[in-house]
Amino acid sequence: MYKERILVLDFGSQYTQLIARRIRESKVYSEIFPYNAPIHKIKSFSPKGIILSGGPSSVYDARAPLPDLRIFELGIPIMGICYGMQIMAHCLGGSVKKAAHREYGMAELFVDDKRDIFRGIPERTIVWMSHGDRIESVPSDFKPIAHTANSPVAAIADKGRKFYALQFHPEVAHTRKGPEIIKNYLFQICRCRPTWTMKSFIKTASQEIKDKVGSKRVVCGISGGVDSTVTAVLVHKSIGDLLTCIFVNNGVLRTGEAKKVEETLRKHFNMRIKCVDASKRFLAKLRYVVDPEKKRKIIGNEFIKVFEEEARKIRGVEFLAQGTLYPDVIESKPFKGPSATIKSHHNVGGLLKRMKLKLIEPLRELFKDEVRILGKELHIPDEIINRQPFPGPGLAIRVIDHVTKQRCDILRKADAIVLEEIKKAGLYTELWQSFAVLLPVKSVGVMGDERTYENVIAVRAVQSLDGMTADWARLPYDVLGKISSRIINEVKGVNRVVYDISSKPPSTIEWE
Repeated sequence: MYKERILVLDFGSQYTQLIARRIRESKVYSEIFPYNAPIHKIKSFSPKGIILSGGPSSVYDARAPLPDLRIFELGIPIMGICYGMQIMAHCLGGSVKKAAHREYGMAELFVDDKRDIFRGIPERTIVWMSHGDRIESVPSDFKPIAHTANSPVAAIADKGRKFYALQFHPEVAHTRKGPEIIKNYLFQICRCRPTWTMKSFIKTASQEIKDKVGSKRVVCGISGGVDSTVTAVLVHKSIGDLLTCIFVNNGVLRTGEAKKVEETLRKHFNMRIKCVDASKRFLAKLRYVVDPEKKRKIIGNEFIKVFEEEARKIRGVEFLAQGTLYPDVIESKPFKGPSATIKSHHNVGGLLKRMKLKLIEPLRELFKDEVRILGKELHIPDEIINRQPFPGPGLAIRVIDHVTKQRCDILRKADAIVLEEIKKAGLYTELWQSFAVLLPVKSVGVMGDERTYENVIAVRAVQSLDGMTADWARLPYDVLGKISSRIINEVKGVNRVVYDISSKPPSTIEWE
């Protein structure tokens, strides 16, 4: 589909997806394959260049992840980053050993060769290091092209084969000239052209949807979030009234969520939408359930049942449109790098089999930030495009302990106040997420000279680029004060508010 393509091989770095995003930000299409991808898959992808990501391993370990060495015989440019650099040195005849001094954080890079990969880069620049090993000897035909005080070999190059390797991470924001280094690799080394844009994506995706669907009907589950809304609008743009959207109120939504979704799709885009209030049904299933994984499974399974019941009422339905994003695709690849499952995610496989539906996933090539750009191209209101992520299980995993309508109502009111004050302060779009959590504890308080024993609300606000890592937001004290005062005074049943100051990792963004 896209002729200008870069392949990223994933060796387990927390920054792998960031590498692919940086490439796409330069308007070149990229995909991530696991490090052990078969050579025939790599060849069929026809990349103009390959990047070897970083990773937590050491190349001299017995079980160190290594690629198929035939990638070095493909005759295309390859760039190694951190562990990727050590792979290149190790596999091509150099040597790698444990460093006497580990190098983590910012470091000053001294550029010894300002051509090619370092074209336009100052002789001294700040980069981000994260390694405990170092190159002891470079392979033949390679030459060092940069160093730091701790790393005599911080970058190497075999210019004849267009192989380059960097000990630092150009993809992270802390590397000041990182975007320029990546662009040099894309445009100077790989000779790519910047053709990857959302306009070109819309044109290509719309035609694919038309060709696949023909005159058949499509259903799409709508949550009110960015992904499902953009999916619905893109599919509707392609096939019009052959699409019917189904919105299920599961009883664990935020204040005004259902009304807002219906108004957006029906009024702004004149789309067919069926709204189903199944809140009592979901809450009955969730009663007495404490375990967050069980909550997720109950909500996912019940959604499938409700959705199936409504979809069967529509004649001629053969396709299900879903807002799967590229990170979801990466996580479900049959060949995986070293990673762990933190939480289970919603899966519609059972729905597809029972209803014999075919799947349409028009966003499966996109990252979250690209979906927002796509939404703007499709003229979706900013209120939806810039909406902070909201979990599929909704308030059920923000009501710690068992879920009831009363507890959801308390949390709904508190959460609405958090969002109102965050927006008033002009902080909403600066934060990745900001929300309230109802804790399973009660505390003693005093209201009007009377002793109270009521609920505690935790406020969570984080800053992040992609949700993979996050830091707690340093909200102004006056904003926190207003949030606390309003919740305690306006939400019956709450007499204490606390603020969560933990980062991800080691914590997660959501409490459950």
